[in-house]
Amino acid sequence: MKRSIELSGKSLSTLTNYARCLATMTLHFKCSPLDLDAEQVLDYLHYLQSKKKTPSSSYFKHTLYGLRFVYKLYNKEPLLHSLPSLKKVHKLPVVLSVPEIKRLIETPKLLKHRMLIALMYGCGLRRSELLNIKIPDIDLDRKMLHIRQGKGRKDRYVPLGDNLSYAIGKYLDAVGPYIWLFNGNGPDGTVQHFSPNGVRWIINEARKKSGIQKQISSHILRHTYATHLLEMGTDIMTLKDLLGI
Repeated sequence: MKRSIELSGKSLSTLTNYARCLATMTLHFKCSPLDLDAEQVLDYLHYLQSKKKTPSSSYFKHTLYGLRFVYKLYNKEPLLHSLPSLKKVHKLPVVLSVPEIKRLIETPKLLKHRMLIALMYGCGLRRSELLNIKIPDIDLDRKMLHIRQGKGRKDRYVPLGDNLSYAIGKYLDAVGPYIWLFNGNGPDGTVQHFSPNGVRWIINEARKKSGIQKQISSHILRHTYATHLLEMGTDIMTLKDLLGI
């Protein structure tokens, strides 16, 4: 499964999400999903939706997509065709105003937290891209950020601008991060990049303390970045390149 996902160009996070959901399913039945019949699979998917503690829609989606992937991989056509399709929910996206973005960035007390939110919005980064930034990826002389192996394994450059370049320079001097721009501590005390849950917590805490009522996530910050650029007259093709789409 790992080999097939890597050969298809999907990201490591896709493998992690699929594997986690399928491993939970395996523990539930005490056997591989490949050994189940269609009724057992549908019962499990229904069980996920009907639990008292309803899982997130992304968890259900990753379970379903993970099953589709392994059934295609192992030529389980009857099981593949028995899986339900997901209905697309059309919702208007959340977009923060410029004053709200300013308030969100200024709210955290720690410089590291302010810098994290500012960079995620200011460059329209995916969370995984933010966490994988290393010190050499930042070119303050050219005011550019090198995103390595983003979604689809694409490299790209994103302009930082004067304010963000200045803020990053101050952050590097004050915090002195090592290897990654945003460091975290591993279970054995080693340095590793900051955790995804840590990013989620920082954004949520900033939202609550800033008094902003809108729902905010790393994806909302990325979408707000794109919307603000469109409102300033950026053309679609340029925007796609900046977002790595």
